[in-house]
Amino acid sequence: MRLADFALERYFARWEFAVQHVLCASDVEGWPMGELLALADDEARAMWEGLSLGYTESTGHPLLRREISTLYESVEAEHVLVFAGAEEAIFCLMSTSLQEGNHVIVTWPGYQSLYEVARAAGATVSLHALREEDGWSLDVDRLVRSFRPETRMVVVNAPHNPTGMLPAEGEWRRLASECAAAGIRLVADEVYRFLEHDGSRTLPAGADIDERAVSIGVMSKSFAMAGLRIGWLATRDRAVLDRCARMKDYTTICSSAPSEVLALIGLRARERVLARSRSIVAANLAVLDDFFDRRSDAFTWVRPRGGSTGFPKLVPAGPAGSSADAFAARLVEETGVLLLPSTAFGSGDSHFRIGLGRTDLPEAIAKLDGALGPRA
Repeated sequence: MRLADFALERYFARWEFAVQHVLCASDVEGWPMGELLALADDEARAMWEGLSLGYTESTGHPLLRREISTLYESVEAEHVLVFAGAEEAIFCLMSTSLQEGNHVIVTWPGYQSLYEVARAAGATVSLHALREEDGWSLDVDRLVRSFRPETRMVVVNAPHNPTGMLPAEGEWRRLASECAAAGIRLVADEVYRFLEHDGSRTLPAGADIDERAVSIGVMSKSFAMAGLRIGWLATRDRAVLDRCARMKDYTTICSSAPSEVLALIGLRARERVLARSRSIVAANLAVLDDFFDRRSDAFTWVRPRGGSTGFPKLVPAGPAGSSADAFAARLVEETGVLLLPSTAFGSGDSHFRIGLGRTDLPEAIAKLDGALGPRA
């Protein structure tokens, strides 16, 4: 298996820990360890204090799998497989489900591993491009028209990184129904689930809509615990879980024991955990609404419907210039504020990802605004 360089991760490897403000982060401000431990119930606290640093169960701690299953309507603990982050889950799923001659459809722009691992497994990939002129909406009619006899998988990330796209529930259910009727597996990348904006409903999980569908989850984004490196697959298709478990024997084998207990604490206190994330994102959205309204000379902005990212566009004749790559390079050198240009997604050079989840966003936006100079 040969994989193309992961452009986004190479970019972050260069800049993420060398700048003052990561204004393009996709996660929410991480939980402080002491504050998370303070949320533990008696059972989880005893587990933490008596923790032995040995190997863990390869499928995930039984209590953690049970707690993850409560995020779904039709999923039981035995339908959950725990991984070292969503990245490992994606790798194992694609590597064991696809082969040469298969066809996969993936929403785009998006997280590179969702389509590059499929390509490396031998599958042909069609990218379902979300269009700014359509408000970045998921075009179910156009997507279904791209089905082929050899299509084996449709991969949708919603809420979507980087655009913030969130389908209407009716459209989401219709896509699931069309996939099921065609014998195509729907893979729902739901790592930003529970971060819907403006009262939008949380979509039904993929694993709940159809028995063959797969849901991908993680502690990194909505739950604001990226440092745990805990992710999972949820599906009622036991053959998929078995194949992935066998592949995991060749990757991490099992997860970190401390991380599993901390994830259990976070999930058991998820109402408070998610309320914190939503509060941070909502406050930052208000800042960005004001900023993009004031700086319409420099950027256009399709307000995200969910998740912790947005995907603004540079106004060609504006003070930021016409190249997102050049603007991001100038900004980070002059101000220490990091943006992620759309070139990292292979999606032209006119957009950039902005993150909604970090508490230093107001300060970073003030520096960005200053770098643009006064409005003409």
